[in-house]
Amino acid sequence: MSVGILLVTHEGIGNALLAVATQLLRSLPLRAEAFEVPLGADPDRLLPQASAALRRVDGGDGVLVLTDVYGATPSNLAAKVARLGTPVRRVSSLNLPMLLRVMNYAELALDELPAVAAAGARNGVVLDDA
Repeated sequence: MSVGILLVTHEGIGNALLAVATQLLRSLPLRAEAFEVPLGADPDRLLPQASAALRRVDGGDGVLVLTDVYGATPSNLAAKVARLGTPVRRVSSLNLPMLLRVMNYAELALDELPAVAAAGARNGVVLDDA
């Protein structure tokens, strides 16, 4: 059993991040999927599809949901999905370093992965004086 990863993002972001992560890592150690939300979409109408995506990635130990912008429509949809019964933890401000860090710690439990994700995002930001 393992934790699944669901990226709930604006259109064009989630699938692109998964594609790059797959190229860099050759294969993803955790079951992962992107659910992209079109601009102006009604989150209530997308809830059944997002719920199905959550169930597809759940490897039995719950799902880490990564969203791009806290408070935006994808994040609000992720909050609704998190209340449907599957154990879920959510982290916002998704970026490539965050996703790669999570994939490199695939053996960790759901309760440990949010801190790993946040550390990946923070450590991926470097102020270059050049």
